[in-house]
Amino acid sequence: MRLCAYPYRKQGKNHPKLDLIREENDLQDRFLHMMYSHAAGRAAMQPLVQSFVSRAAGCFLDSRLSVPLVAPFVKKNHISLKECTAKQFISFNDFFVRKLKMDARPFSNAPQDFISPCDARLTVYPIHENGKFEIKNTEYTLEQLLRDRKLAKRYEGGTLFLFRLSVDDYHRYLFVDDGVCSTERRIEGVLHTVNPAANDFCPIYKENTRTYTLLQSANFGTLLQMEVGAMMVGKIVNENAGAARRVQRGEEKGYFAFGGSTVIVLAQKGSAVPEKRIWNYSRLGIETRVRQGETVGMAGRTEL
Repeated sequence: MRLCAYPYRKQGKNHPKLDLIREENDLQDRFLHMMYSHAAGRAAMQPLVQSFVSRAAGCFLDSRLSVPLVAPFVKKNHISLKECTAKQFISFNDFFVRKLKMDARPFSNAPQDFISPCDARLTVYPIHENGKFEIKNTEYTLEQLLRDRKLAKRYEGGTLFLFRLSVDDYHRYLFVDDGVCSTERRIEGVLHTVNPAANDFCPIYKENTRTYTLLQSANFGTLLQMEVGAMMVGKIVNENAGAARRVQRGEEKGYFAFGGSTVIVLAQKGSAVPEKRIWNYSRLGIETRVRQGETVGMAGRTEL
């Protein structure tokens, strides 16, 4: 069983007024928990977590043969196409990586506001001085996540913002602040699902394929933004990934092809503090539903 806090917003406002906690425990969750909780199930999943399987699925979802999947997916997940710049799609992935209208995801330009890079379920975690952090009872280290000991040291004592996207979320993501973005680093791996059912039994954030860039931001120090691939996510596509460049808050960074996936933002010690409600829910193991551009924290000393 998963718990998620769903913000209620008054029309025209970008900040939640009331949080309603709902249970999320659908058929997919139960199936994945059953598979990952048994040795035989994990063995059966092994072929599916290999990248070639996701690439093969991606080829189908890029083809016109996948168009009939769009309408039932939209209906099942209650997706509004009114926000989209296009209404007709040439493949399922063409729909899945759809662009929204300019005003569909407003964001704050106030220097102190730390915004969400994507639609997601957000949890925040303190990074201890020894570089360790814990996600759903699974312990990680920054060195395992980044595979770079020197870089990991820079984020000890800071905060990890984990944005978990589900299949019904908008799968494009943006830069959270103005600044200079580094070239991209890619870490090859497998592609476990990022559903919490898998994290209970597999250290997915040190095994899955992932990419990251450093952002020397105007208001939050040097942020590290990472995209984590997941089962059936054939592509992580970042714009101009091979070149360092200046970027703006709200500028699109890239997108995920089909599947659930994750964006992680690392903030250095003393650079950003999450909103109190989000931190309180995170301490209870509850994810908070957020939208791209929503303010989820502020510049300032982190006290978690």
